[in-house]
Amino acid sequence: MGEIIAGPLLSQINTPDDLKKLDKSQLKQVCDELRQFIIDCVSIHGGHFGASLGVVELTVALHYVYNTPYDQLVWDVGHQAYGHKILTGRRSIFHTNRKYGGLSGFPKRSESVYDSFGVGHSSTSISAALGMAVASKYKGELDRRHIAVIGDGAMTAGLPFEALNHAGVSGANVLIILNDNNMSIDPNVGALKEYLTDITTSHAYNKFRDDVWNLLGKLPTKEFQKLASKVEAGLKGVVSKSSNLFEALNLRYFGPIDGHNVLKVTETLKGLHDIPGPKLLHIKTVKGKGYELAEQDQTLWHAPGTFDKITGKINKKISTIPEPPKYQDVFGHTIVELAEKNPLIMGITPAMPSGSSLKFMMDAMPDRAIDVGIAEQHAVTLSAGMATQGLKVFCNIYSSFMQRAYDMVIHDVAIQKLPVVFCLDRAGLVGDDGPTHHGAYDIPYMRCIPNMVVAAPMNEQELRNMMYTAQLPDTNEPYVIRYPRGQGVMPQWRTPFEQIETGTGRKICDGRDVAILTIGHPGNYAVSACKVLLAEDLNPAHYDMRFVKPLDERMLHEIAQNYTKIITVEDGTVVGGFGSAILEFMSANNYSPEVKMLGIPDRIVEHGKPEELHRECGYDAQGIATAVREFAGVNVSSI
Repeated sequence: MGEIIAGPLLSQINTPDDLKKLDKSQLKQVCDELRQFIIDCVSIHGGHFGASLGVVELTVALHYVYNTPYDQLVWDVGHQAYGHKILTGRRSIFHTNRKYGGLSGFPKRSESVYDSFGVGHSSTSISAALGMAVASKYKGELDRRHIAVIGDGAMTAGLPFEALNHAGVSGANVLIILNDNNMSIDPNVGALKEYLTDITTSHAYNKFRDDVWNLLGKLPTKEFQKLASKVEAGLKGVVSKSSNLFEALNLRYFGPIDGHNVLKVTETLKGLHDIPGPKLLHIKTVKGKGYELAEQDQTLWHAPGTFDKITGKINKKISTIPEPPKYQDVFGHTIVELAEKNPLIMGITPAMPSGSSLKFMMDAMPDRAIDVGIAEQHAVTLSAGMATQGLKVFCNIYSSFMQRAYDMVIHDVAIQKLPVVFCLDRAGLVGDDGPTHHGAYDIPYMRCIPNMVVAAPMNEQELRNMMYTAQLPDTNEPYVIRYPRGQGVMPQWRTPFEQIETGTGRKICDGRDVAILTIGHPGNYAVSACKVLLAEDLNPAHYDMRFVKPLDERMLHEIAQNYTKIITVEDGTVVGGFGSAILEFMSANNYSPEVKMLGIPDRIVEHGKPEELHRECGYDAQGIATAVREFAGVNVSSI
C-alpha cells in the first residue's frame, strides 16, 4: 500500500528540469508512464481519476516548454493536477494524496513552489493568472509567462467571463488554455457547450487553424509575429470576427487542436511562447483518456474510489445488514416523493446533479429539475424568480459553494422574503477534499440574515420532515436545511412525513449538572457519549435543538433554569455559529451558565477522513465525553 513503481523515464523525473533533458521523441513514453502511474496509484489509494488522465499530454507539454515555477501555471479546480504534482517533486509521496497529514488533492501554495495558486472551487484560474500577469508587467518581468488551464465546464460560471473581458484589454502576457472535454463532473449544459461544439466542427475555423499551424511550423517566430496580423485580417474574409466569442473579446484565438497529441501540443506551445499579449488556445481532450471504462462513464469515474485496475471492478463495502443511506440520497428520493404530491415543487442544482442526488428527480421529472451548470449565483436568483411565481423551489448547493452566491441569498431572496428552500449538502467537515470544500461557515453566514430559517437534521427522519415542512403553504420564508456528506444513522429511513414546528427542538434525555445542546448530525455523537458516561455515573442531559434560527426559546429557558453547565456541539465554525447563538440568548436573558463550545475551531482544518477531523477538532463522541468529564471535575488524564 506504499509507493507505486514508476516507469524508467518517469522514475528519473523529479523536477521539470529533468523532463526538459529528454528528447521530444521520448515525451510520448513519458505520457504513457505518467498515465499508468496515476492509474496504479488511484486504483489502490483512491482519489480523482478521469480529469487527470485527460490532461496527461498537456501537463507534460506545459512543463517541457515553460520554465516553471518562474513561469506561473494555474490549474482550475485542481482535479486534473495529479500529473502536475507527480512531475514536480511529489512522485515518491503521491500515495499520501488526500490522506490525513498527506498531500492535498488540489494544488496548494504551501505544499510546493510549483503550485502558484491554491484551488479547489472552479472557474478561478483566468482571474488568478491574469492578476499574476498584470503584476509581472508592472514589475517589468517581461520574460515571465502566465498560463491558466480551464475546462469548458468551469467556463459556465460567471467569473471566467469577467476575467476574459478584462484580459482582452489588459495587454498582459497571459495564455488561457481551454481544455474542452464536454464534461464537468456531470455532462456540461448550456449554450456555451453548443458553441464550443460548433467552433470545433466549423470548416472555416479548421481551415484557419491548419493555415496558422502550417505557418508556425515553417516560419521563425519573429516572422510569424509580423505576418500574424495579416493572417488575422485574412480570416475576416472567411469568418466574421464577431462569430468567435474569444476574438470578439480581443483575445488571440488558436485551435482547436488534439490535446492528446503530445508533440502537437508541445510544438503549439513553443509557437505561442513568444507571442505577446492575451491569447487563448483551445484543445480537445477526453476525460478518462487511456482507461477505457473511465472514457465510457466519465461521471462514475470522476472519483470512483479504489478499484481493480485490471477488471475495473470498483471496491464497495459489502454488508449483510441494512446500511443507512447517504444524506444526499435521502434528499434525492424525498424531493421526488414530495414533488409527486406537490406540483409546485421544482429542483435546481449548479452542476452537481449526481453529487447532490437531484439526478433522481431529473430522471423522474426532467421538466421539473434543472442543472444550471457551475453558476451558483444564477441558481439562487433563478430560484428567487421562480418563487415569485408561486413555485416551491429546492435549491441544492454544497455548503462551501453557497459562499459564492451570498449576495443573491441576501438581495434576491431574504430581503424579498421569498420561500426558497436552500438544501446545503456537504455541511461540516467533508473529509478528503479538505479546506476548500469544508462546509464550515454556513451557520454564521445564514443565521445573521433576517427572514431566514436555519435548520439541521440529526438523522434522515428529521431531514425528510424538514423538507416536508419547508414546502408547506404556510412556510413562507427562506428555509435553510444543512446536512453532512455521507451516511446517516437510520437503515429504515422512509418514515411517514410529519410537520416540525419551526423553531422547536426536542429533548433526547434528561440528566443532571450538564446539558449537551447539539445541532445536526453531531447529535448522534452526543448519544454515543452519553451511553459511555452513564457507565461512569455521569448523566448529562441531551437536547437536539434542530433550529439555529429561530432558536427554541422555551426550551432554552428551561435549560438555563436547570443547568449551570452547558456544552454546545456543532459541525461548523464556533465563531458566530450555533454556540454563539446560545451565548447570545443567555446574555440577552441575563443567564450566566458556564458554556463550552465544541465545533470547528478558528483555523483552517486540513483534509482527512471525517472521523479523523472530527476527532482532531474535539467534537466526536470521545471529545464530547471528555468535555463532560472536565465539567464534572473528573481527571481526564486518568481515563
